[in-house]
Amino acid sequence: MAALSVLIADGNPVVRAGLAALLGAAGGFEITAEAADGREALSLTRRHAPDVVLLDVRMPGVDGISALPHLVRLAPVLMLTYSREAEIIRETLLLGAGGYLVHGEFTADDLVRAVRDVREGRAHFTPTAADALLAELRASSQPQRTVAQFPERLHNSVLFGLSSREAEIMDLIASGMSNQQIAAACFISEKTVKNHINRIFAKLHSTTRSEAIARWLGTARPGVTGRG
Repeated sequence: MAALSVLIADGNPVVRAGLAALLGAAGGFEITAEAADGREALSLTRRHAPDVVLLDVRMPGVDGISALPHLVRLAPVLMLTYSREAEIIRETLLLGAGGYLVHGEFTADDLVRAVRDVREGRAHFTPTAADALLAELRASSQPQRTVAQFPERLHNSVLFGLSSREAEIMDLIASGMSNQQIAAACFISEKTVKNHINRIFAKLHSTTRSEAIARWLGTARPGVTGRG
């Protein structure tokens, strides 16, 4: 069996060396190139045409998520990272990643199996990634049930141009939850919650929580700015 060629893209040279050593010891793999960021990964993938790309999420310069949609046009991509956030996992899969491994949750044999699986088009996940993805799917189904139960929410979502996730978070804001509580309920980071809230406030033309809640619940007319 011909050796599978692998490109490793990770901002940490120690991690790159460790992965190369694991695959080298397993046999059947050839490390064709190593990249320190997404831009270099794309350039080297074009040059070497590897069978599989191992890609980290967070790297200096061009990160893995930015490079991913370009890389998947050239080779199967296996995410191999410390990032555990459900939204990141979901986004990488939507962008075409063939699997998602979290460091510390796989053995050398698991890595070998995952690389071969992704090469053959079979998805592969470590436990945290699988659990996070399941939680994200469950959370994303909740807004649909809520809309079916409360038609006025669908009207508000359309009126203000909120996505289903933004509508879900706005409902949680209106229920009195803090950012930390919303993050826990939605299985996302507080930073992601803050980013969503910034977009929500912009769409609701609001500058405070109370003002946004008033607009969302229909006690303030769109386009009329209040202070409180």
